[in-house]
Amino acid sequence: MPRFFAEPENIKGNTITLYSDDAAHISRVLRGKTGDILTVCDGTGSDYIAEITDISDKSVILEIKETLDTKSEPSVKITLYQGLPKGDKMELIIQKCVELGVYSVVPVNTERCIVKIDKNKEKKKTDRWQKIAESAAKQSGRGIIPVIGQPVSFDSALKEAAAKDGAVIPYELEEKNGLKAFLDGFKGESLAIFIGPEGGFSAEEIEKAVKSGVVPITLGKRILRTETAGMTAIANTLFYLDM
Repeated sequence: MPRFFAEPENIKGNTITLYSDDAAHISRVLRGKTGDILTVCDGTGSDYIAEITDISDKSVILEIKETLDTKSEPSVKITLYQGLPKGDKMELIIQKCVELGVYSVVPVNTERCIVKIDKNKEKKKTDRWQKIAESAAKQSGRGIIPVIGQPVSFDSALKEAAAKDGAVIPYELEEKNGLKAFLDGFKGESLAIFIGPEGGFSAEEIEKAVKSGVVPITLGKRILRTETAGMTAIANTLFYLDM
């Protein structure tokens, strides 16, 4: 069943109204018609099974038939602090991590980042990433649309992560402390995961992270690409905590 998100202000009583891109997609791509049933999520924990009562390219009006609790959200809110990678890898990372269950993604400028986003193009870039997150959230049945933040410095990311209940940083020179060992003692509701760009983190960055309370971990015996590491960490974290 097709899934869409609606702003709370567009859910009034027993009626939901979808606008703009969603309305155009339903009418033109899905060839929707009155009587069709859709799932609409409010992004705060409720899913609505709703019937189309009026449709055009600009708006779709639906009548709520059933209200359900969203059951697809993980028990822990994971924020991925991703070192900016080359090319379009960030798009893949966002898409797959949203599918896996990430709560938010924050692009981070680190010492070894090859890519530097022009400040004038930053909003356009993050807007595109946010649309990718929304599309992935719809496809995977998420209860929220994860927020993609503006790029920040490594120091700013560490300060932000300090407010989480825990934080880890996969590091190729860490050999003893594994992710599962960390999670066995983790009892919080929010977790920060730091992933480096191509080339990883510098020794100075790891030192800063440790001083800020971030725990270095290993993800195994093999060195993973930046676009693989975050997905691996998120998938394993949610497997351990949600099983």
